[in-house]
Amino acid sequence: MDGVEEAGPVHWSTRPGETFVAAAVAVVLGAGVLLVDTPGRVLLGAATLLLVAVVVRDLVLRPRLLADEAQVVVATLGGRTVIPRERLRARVRTGRRLGMRSTTLELEDTGDDAVLLVLGRRDLGTDPEQVGAQLLGHRPV
Repeated sequence: MDGVEEAGPVHWSTRPGETFVAAAVAVVLGAGVLLVDTPGRVLLGAATLLLVAVVVRDLVLRPRLLADEAQVVVATLGGRTVIPRERLRARVRTGRRLGMRSTTLELEDTGDDAVLLVLGRRDLGTDPEQVGAQLLGHRPV
């Protein structure tokens, strides 16, 4: 061997702990539906359904982002989007909304104007800046 390791595919997903907490809260809220009045049932029922949808989304979209030397694959509710590396444009954007700072990773297919994917910290399970640096072959400073 020449001492050079070949990089295998890397992937990012929502942290399992976050999914577990959302599922646990959904169970608690679902049980709470039995203990409250009618308006409370509607509100708790809606919150429970929303959290169940988040948990299902987290489980179905695993891994959320998969990258190897040839391509990047992003899991979406519409299926998997594959972007060849030579057509990949990755950008990290930081902005403020409602007084909070958020950082997102934008993945664009330069060969298809319809493909722009935006992933945040929850989608990736880590800092989008680090993922962007790794996708572009750079180590974060």
